[in-house]
Amino acid sequence: MVNTKVNLSGITIDNPVIPASGTFGFGYEFAEIYDINCLGTFSFKGTTKEARFGNPTPRIAECTSGMINSVGLQNPGVESVKAIELPKLKEVFHKPVMANVSGFSIDEYTYTCQALDDEPQIGWFEVNVSCPNVHGGGMSFGTSPESAAEVTKAVKKVTTKPVFIKLSPNVTDIVSIAKSCEDAGADGISLINTLLGMRIDLKTKKCVVANKMGGFSGPAIFPVALRMVYQVYEAVKIPIIGMGGVSCAEDVIEMMLAGATAVQVGALNLVEPFACKNIIDNLPDVMKKYGINDLNEIIGGAH
Repeated sequence: MVNTKVNLSGITIDNPVIPASGTFGFGYEFAEIYDINCLGTFSFKGTTKEARFGNPTPRIAECTSGMINSVGLQNPGVESVKAIELPKLKEVFHKPVMANVSGFSIDEYTYTCQALDDEPQIGWFEVNVSCPNVHGGGMSFGTSPESAAEVTKAVKKVTTKPVFIKLSPNVTDIVSIAKSCEDAGADGISLINTLLGMRIDLKTKKCVVANKMGGFSGPAIFPVALRMVYQVYEAVKIPIIGMGGVSCAEDVIEMMLAGATAVQVGALNLVEPFACKNIIDNLPDVMKKYGINDLNEIIGGAH
């Protein structure tokens, strides 16, 4: 028997496979087609203080080896998540869940995290610092070590649960940003978020999404994500959740060798609803194929 269990900031999960935020809703939608308790955990839909309709449509488009999305954090708002979404989730998922939180000011981040902190089913916070800072000229919080650290410190003051900071790859030096988050008290790092991309429709001669640019994800970004996980692992001592183009059990192993303790699967969920289940089912055989008995022994193994 191989061991697929890993420890994520004090919480043991059955395997390292985690559906990424924004690709798995609040879980119960997928529970209609399979038992989602096979997952290590999942990161639920990015939640903000107020309800958000999101960006104008069209806001999702397929492209070569991936997709572009500009959904714009559509969500029902934190109070609705507490009152409606989490009770529905509790009926079908019996493990700790990861709460993905977004905000457009420090106050919004702290409000939302504090509001969710007393929810017993939430095991971790995943704080997305790729949002535009409305009080800082519109640049995202994750583009500088100082602003990323500011969010980290503020959230840690109002939460009792482990905080993972989700970083954007659209920066010149992701390592210094990750290190600043660690120094500010982060319990872990999630990386990477989507790359900024665009496509133009030759027939209409217009951008394929209404927002012109959007987040590019899918298999094409896997080498970039892997490189960043590798680099950040060498700089920090806190656990890393790796993501970006992961599409099979072999990719999970590769991410862990680069330094990830757990691995998120994103865009593939939108193409193949059984993606995470299939990866989990295949993981033991892939481990045996490469002579791996315990996943914990390969974390950072490529260094």
